Amino acid sequence: MELRLDGKIALVTGGSRGIGRAIVEKFAFAGAHTFFTYSSSSKESDEIVRGLTDKGCKVAAFQADVRDEAQMSSLIEKIESEAGGLDILVNNAGIIRDQLLLTMESEDWSQVLATNLTGAYNVIKPSVRGMMRKRKGSIINISSIAGSKPGRGHSNYAASKGGIEAMTKALAVELGGKGIRVNAVAPGMIETDMSTTVREVAGAEILSHISLKRFGKPEDIANAVMFLASDMSSYVTGEIIHVNGGVH
Repeated sequence: MELRLDGKIALVTGGSRGIGRAIVEKFAFAGAHTFFTYSSSSKESDEIVRGLTDKGCKVAAFQADVRDEAQMSSLIEKIESEAGGLDILVNNAGIIRDQLLLTMESEDWSQVLATNLTGAYNVIKPSVRGMMRKRKGSIINISSIAGSKPGRGHSNYAASKGGIEAMTKALAVELGGKGIRVNAVAPGMIETDMSTTVREVAGAEILSHISLKRFGKPEDIANAVMFLASDMSSYVTGEIIHVNGGVH
């Protein structure tokens, strides 16, 4: 079954690598005019744009910091002036700074919350205005298994992802009457740069708790996001879809 996003305008934050890149590529190949943000990896972003454009896709990248509310508002205005109001928003940008609470610096706490949770707020707020004018839209927030099943040293990250899931449910109630759906995808252990260290240190232990006995691929998450972005999920809102291989 092929899902299409022809004519849709999409924005993916943190789209230059890992899960974000897989989502950008999935959307672009499905026909969406896809914009994405990146924080510092301009070389990777340029390669993505060039590669997808050469294949006939409509893609553009912007260097931006989701922690900057004014910058996010300006970015949404720019996208709306170039392509129209957003149909799809994926809040994927995030960081980890794992540390036990007693040794965690306050900066590690504040930056994780500012990026992962407040960053999503900074993008959603200006995006919703255009979606309300269209009276339709799909917002997909990338959470984590840590939001419901955290491990040691995850207090800041788990707090940010738990907040994302709570905000997802609250906004689904608030925006449903405007035709806007809000859902989240909660990945388990996915093979990305962000998870390299923990997989190297505790990979065997983690696999022992995964029913499918493998780590996930970024494409596994992109497929779930694609479903939520498409009209196939038109009656789905306020849900947290766990994609973790059956962690128990």
